[in-house]
Amino acid sequence: MKLHDLRPAPNSKKKRKRVGRGHATGQGKTCGRGTKGQGSRSGGGKGHYFEGGQLPIVRRLPFVRGVGFTNIWRVPLKPVNVGRLADYFSDGDEVSAETLAKAGIIKKSTERVAILGDGELDKSLSIKAHRISKSAKVKIEAAGGTYEVLPKPPRKVIGRRYRK
Repeated sequence: MKLHDLRPAPNSKKKRKRVGRGHATGQGKTCGRGTKGQGSRSGGGKGHYFEGGQLPIVRRLPFVRGVGFTNIWRVPLKPVNVGRLADYFSDGDEVSAETLAKAGIIKKSTERVAILGDGELDKSLSIKAHRISKSAKVKIEAAGGTYEVLPKPPRKVIGRRYRK
């Protein structure tokens, strides 16, 4: 078999419809578009979103767009694994958002930090974070370190809603 022998499977390719080739074809003159109106014009027709002028369903039901909804109360946390802390800090160091930012683990010192338990920790560190997982607590204590969970900052009132 050579390249020139290759053919698609029988009946797998459909011939294209040749419109506007005379009335004998059944698709002549108006080419199957009917007479006059929006659908007969080039570029005509309504979009999938359009529902005759009424409010479209995707605007009436904003939470049914496939992935849920946006929680306006969500508090973003930057995850940091204990295995990474062992690489950047030495015995007895204090680990906080400021020291993590200086080390280049997180971008800003104002970010909230979550300490997670992936990796091994063999140094006793004093860790201050906004959230610490159970497995991270176990590993920190096993290495002889301490941890402190920082309190949530108060919410700011913006208009009639609270923001983080």
